[in-house]
Amino acid sequence: MNVEEKNMPAILSVSTEVPEFKISQRETEAVVRELFKDSFQDIDRLLRIFNNGQIESRNFVVPKEWFENDHSFEEKNNLYIEKSVELGKEAIIKCLQNENHLNKRFEEEEIDAVFFVSSSGLATPTIDARIMNKMSFSPHVKRVPLWGLGCAGGGAGLSRAYEYCLAYPSAKVLVLCIELCSITFQRNDTRKSNLVGTSLFADGVACALLAGDEVVKEEQLHKGPVPFITGTQSTLMPDSEDVMGWDINNEGMQVIFSRDIPSIIQDWLKPNVEKFLEKQGVNFSDITHFVAHPGGKKVLEAYEKALGYTSEKTDISRKVLKNHGNMSSPTVLYVLKEFMDGEIQTGDNGLMAALGPGFSSELLHLEWKEEV
Repeated sequence: MNVEEKNMPAILSVSTEVPEFKISQRETEAVVRELFKDSFQDIDRLLRIFNNGQIESRNFVVPKEWFENDHSFEEKNNLYIEKSVELGKEAIIKCLQNENHLNKRFEEEEIDAVFFVSSSGLATPTIDARIMNKMSFSPHVKRVPLWGLGCAGGGAGLSRAYEYCLAYPSAKVLVLCIELCSITFQRNDTRKSNLVGTSLFADGVACALLAGDEVVKEEQLHKGPVPFITGTQSTLMPDSEDVMGWDINNEGMQVIFSRDIPSIIQDWLKPNVEKFLEKQGVNFSDITHFVAHPGGKKVLEAYEKALGYTSEKTDISRKVLKNHGNMSSPTVLYVLKEFMDGEIQTGDNGLMAALGPGFSSELLHLEWKEEV
């Protein structure tokens, strides 16, 4: 596949913003044990997930003591807005001034559109507008907030930004993903799915800068090979609303997290990926890098079984899971950043995959090329 033959937007820069409070998995387990010890007779068995999940630490916008008290939906959502604006602004600045990825700094005024992705809080006007009021963006920026995509949101945001850049080849676009999963926690929710969620989910923020074909051809903007997006595929599994998502109640957002997710992935993902790669004219053997959203240890194992990959293909996803947990939508951008920070060769092919509520998937084909 030749870059010159088609309009292919590129991902020029990815930044991440890590929340303030780093909490080890052992510390989190102690907090959860205290909260749930009277709700489950087999609490010791259930808490093994903290040791078996291959997560060592996670970052939250609140200290661990915050979880010891009840908090109203209003209080939690106000905190979501405050911290999202604060962290989102910093992520954008880092992305536009990313010396590891970019040969030049980009100015906020150059941005044509912002795709804001989140599912862990509510705000109208949305968080992107609130951030713009604190920065120097043009007042004519196209704002495209995407809500409710959960763990698939990072992939979906990149896919929609790619399509925008196809339509407007001279565009420069940001994809900003913010999830503060910790403050959705409900102390009085004693379902097993909530307990499992406490072992997995974390807070994170990531931002990506995409540019259309005409921008990339103007000058050498990126250091080394750049990942061009050559195609995407969105897929919805019918009648699967109970697999993953939120129930909204008077306390806020109550997690839906089916134990069947790994088996669903094994049965459903491979034909989905095969159809996508066939459309791209790419074979499984052509995929050099698997940029996978690490939903959890069992999800990564399900990826491997479904696609016939060894654990080597998921090494970077496992590294992100180990150090950050599942941050929902930003997580796949954390994984992508690790690849972009590493040694990538011209001609390498990547498959990005993120799965989320719906049940749904977002797939992207990436091809690393020198800019032209």
